[in-house]
Amino acid sequence: MINTMTFTGRAYAGDSDLQAVTDLLNLVDAADKLDDNYSVEELRIEFDDPQIDPARDLQLWHNQDDQLIAFSQMSMRDRDEGEPVIDGFLYMRVHPEHRGLELEDAIFAWGEARLREAGRERGRAVELRSGGPQHYAYYFSILERHGLARVRYFFRMVRDLSTPIPELQLAEGYTLRTVASAEDEQRWVAAYNLSFIDHYNHHERTIESHRHMLSEPSYSRERDLIALAEDGTVAAFAFCWINPDDNLRNERLDGWVSMLGVARGHRKLGLGKGLLIAALHRLKADGMSNAKLGVDAENPTGALQLYESVGFVRDETWVQWMKGLRAEG
Repeated sequence: MINTMTFTGRAYAGDSDLQAVTDLLNLVDAADKLDDNYSVEELRIEFDDPQIDPARDLQLWHNQDDQLIAFSQMSMRDRDEGEPVIDGFLYMRVHPEHRGLELEDAIFAWGEARLREAGRERGRAVELRSGGPQHYAYYFSILERHGLARVRYFFRMVRDLSTPIPELQLAEGYTLRTVASAEDEQRWVAAYNLSFIDHYNHHERTIESHRHMLSEPSYSRERDLIALAEDGTVAAFAFCWINPDDNLRNERLDGWVSMLGVARGHRKLGLGKGLLIAALHRLKADGMSNAKLGVDAENPTGALQLYESVGFVRDETWVQWMKGLRAEG
């Protein structure tokens, strides 16, 4: 536990903390215009992710009046064995009325200590990452203060679904359908890993983490689109997502093409464009006004140009920051 004269840090205590954390995150979102707000149930599902250790990866910060004034989370992913590094992504939100270098410094000290601890336990090097939307000057000044540097840019893109959508065309020999079984889910994960293996900061997806996401109430198999090759393998996919609670809370009708990929061995056949067009038709049929997605500004497969070719435009730029840490100490 970290103590100063004005604040105290403690571990997450479970469901009894959910409402207070939700209220804080939503207050910061409204003040900083981050488009990052939640319901209690959404946070409960996120904290139940099998890759999160809530007792060690989540931290709450209170002032002397026991008011929750900050929240921090360390999300960690191992890379493959050939590149033995643990990525730790630090997420922090600080109440606008309680910002100051002492509190932010304590949060970073906690995050770095947690990441180093994981590095020692797993015998791996560690890298600290964080980021946010390009306008988040307050937070970026904190990242700079703690030695992080800008390493990557990502775009959030949006398409108005009221404008005409091209007709679906799929390469000969491939069949479009939705995920229908546990076996499909396994094949989907294999296709995902073969699609993103050559992308920036790729992490292998496991069937356990994937099925945790499929357990969320907002998931619909009707929006889980796949293209099957003649041998039954998943060659490409468009994973669409609609969050009704988020849309209601923010007074919008947005659907997401959360993941779009084409596995190695099936590229250059137009499958990516075909699945993207299918996703747009699906989201429009489900009553959405806009389709959104995120893309690496330096995506090596030409994804940015693909998205622009079917009417997506850039809506927001998101910046990732990083620095290496020593696992010991």
